[in-house]
Amino acid sequence: MDATLFWSATTEELKKGFTHDQQANTYKCLLCGEAFETGVIYPINNILYDAIKAVEIHIKTQHSPVFQHLLNMGRIYTGLSAGQTELANLFQAGHTDKEIVALTGANSPSTIRNQRFAIREKYKQAKVLVALVELMEEQSSQHKKSQKHDDSKLVDIHPTATSVDERYAITQAEREDVLKRYFSPDNKLLIKGFPAREKRKIIVMQRLVNDFETNRQYAEKEVNDILKQYYDDFVSVRRCMIQYGFLDRNGDGTQYWVKLA
Repeated sequence: MDATLFWSATTEELKKGFTHDQQANTYKCLLCGEAFETGVIYPINNILYDAIKAVEIHIKTQHSPVFQHLLNMGRIYTGLSAGQTELANLFQAGHTDKEIVALTGANSPSTIRNQRFAIREKYKQAKVLVALVELMEEQSSQHKKSQKHDDSKLVDIHPTATSVDERYAITQAEREDVLKRYFSPDNKLLIKGFPAREKRKIIVMQRLVNDFETNRQYAEKEVNDILKQYYDDFVSVRRCMIQYGFLDRNGDGTQYWVKLA
């Protein structure tokens, strides 16, 4: 998943699960990054579709509903507790407060009603915060137009990060510096030791995950073969990439994939 693409999407685009990249003239899935080029006809189940319809079908057939995908991002992004997440599923399904009491064993309909109210308040706060941040960034960008390079610009966090804290406060300048230190222009690793510093570790993993295709499952040996091109201790790197939410795997560790939600 392209973190920059995901986080730059509007609310309406997030709800649909895709965005229109005018520069590339494509519709791109925000959940995995797959692109559908405008003007190209896509055959799906022996029926021909244009790009926008093809991306809609792609999202419907290849991903969970967008609502569920966003909800699965967890509290660090949604701001919802485990209990509120369960209720959000029931609210979205259209259940009444009385029905939810029966389904969850809650004390009373008023308990559920209070949670509806709490989630709506979070929604209002979020709208105000979005407006504040957009105004802040618009004003800041005007000030920085004269600068050739913005050293303070932050790198987008991958949406499947398992935690978000100061480790992810990485500027574009920091990222470029670390990549220059660790990788040569021809993609060869310059520093063989996996970074000990958290920020550097994250930056390197952001780079390594680009070697994996989305919507594809890898056997453990395939993952090892990719990572051992860079590090001898590929097992530790593989473990780190799972721990930080770049990769995921099944219960017995036989299949790995780029984590999307």
